[in-house]
Amino acid sequence: MSTLLVADLAVPDATARQVLQRAGVLVEGDTILAVGEADALRAAHPDAVVEDLGEAVLLPGLVNAHHHSGVLRGTAEHLPVWKWLEVHIDPMHRVLRPEEAEAAARLCYAEGLLAGTTTVVDMWRYMDGAARAARDLGNRLVTVNYVGAHPDHDFFDSHDDNERMLQDWSGDDRVTPWVGLEHPFYADDAGLRRAIAMAHEHGTGLYTHCSESRDELPDWQARFGAKPLVALERLGFLDAPKVALAHAVWLDDEEIGIAAAHGVGVAHAPVSNMKLASGAAPVVKMLEAGLAVGLGTDGEKENNNLDMFEELKTASLLAKLSSMDAATLDAWEVLAMATVGGARMLGMEDRIGRLAPGMRADVIAVRTDTPRMTPLLPDGPFENVAANLVHAVRGSDVAFSMVGGDAVVRDGRLLTADVRELIDGARAVVPGLFARRAALADSVER
Repeated sequence: MSTLLVADLAVPDATARQVLQRAGVLVEGDTILAVGEADALRAAHPDAVVEDLGEAVLLPGLVNAHHHSGVLRGTAEHLPVWKWLEVHIDPMHRVLRPEEAEAAARLCYAEGLLAGTTTVVDMWRYMDGAARAARDLGNRLVTVNYVGAHPDHDFFDSHDDNERMLQDWSGDDRVTPWVGLEHPFYADDAGLRRAIAMAHEHGTGLYTHCSESRDELPDWQARFGAKPLVALERLGFLDAPKVALAHAVWLDDEEIGIAAAHGVGVAHAPVSNMKLASGAAPVVKMLEAGLAVGLGTDGEKENNNLDMFEELKTASLLAKLSSMDAATLDAWEVLAMATVGGARMLGMEDRIGRLAPGMRADVIAVRTDTPRMTPLLPDGPFENVAANLVHAVRGSDVAFSMVGGDAVVRDGRLLTADVRELIDGARAVVPGLFARRAALADSVER
């Protein structure tokens, strides 16, 4: 049985800068069969079940290219990134339990689906629980184990944990395991070698934080005698089947060239970079060099929400401000980063990021019957659909989300779980987690 999604408008591919009117997306199973004018598709496929979404714009599901699940929202504030890690994040990981990690993942994935995120790249711990959460809620998930492979960071996931994910979830259509390192500094030489080897052995991606803070740069010189991308190139890190770097705020022109030569992708997280005072990444230079740049919210503790539409606006505004050029990173470019760019960063552009025949049926519908989408001008010299999507829309305007042909949000309501139960589940684990953190702090002080 096929389903025909119908709406007033569609933006099938942000790179094409085209708005379709009276649009239809024909879906069969987990795949898009056709995209075009709705009445023509109705006539050609009279047996299709029609889901008329009315005053809405159909888009590819958004790709959150950098995300950490968690339950620290609002409790890890007002510190620069490395001090923030020391004071808030590393202690939490020392005491985190599997059931707490899974409860956090479930709530975070629900928040993302309700706001139009259909694919999440989650660097988190106890990733079997995260994979179960994605399977139950229905989102697509790239798992990146939060690995520490150094005696000083042995309280994170291990390479063995990561290896189990690669073995147990390989071949799953919705869950794609990658090799993760919290940061190259969180691995000794043997840990770095094993991460690279695992990526080659399993033919999968290798993901880490890099150049998030200017304060890192002297430490790269001290340990490796080189700038970050020069050091990673010498280590063979960039020769993995696919490499993605989160943040990359402080790459210089030479490093951007190295990244482009190796097909490295970058996850840009502008809200996090602003909140932690990390800086403004040279995104325009990266795009000009041909890098695949996706957008990410980062975690609930460093954002403090998982609304990718907010990230779209912030990415555009930060680029304009940092360049002092109001024409920098226009709405179409940013919308492409959140869809096609994220897909390219993951090497998944043949499956997600566009609405086109043969692509996975990851489709969202954003309401247009709102003050935020008014006026709505789909064509002509004042066409403003992309501008409104980037600068006006909020995640709460998402009315419908479909992943792999399965509707997971309808009329703004999650269909695959009870959100109240997810909230209660997350709240239930918080007292124990914070109590153990406090006990850890007391023991360290003594």
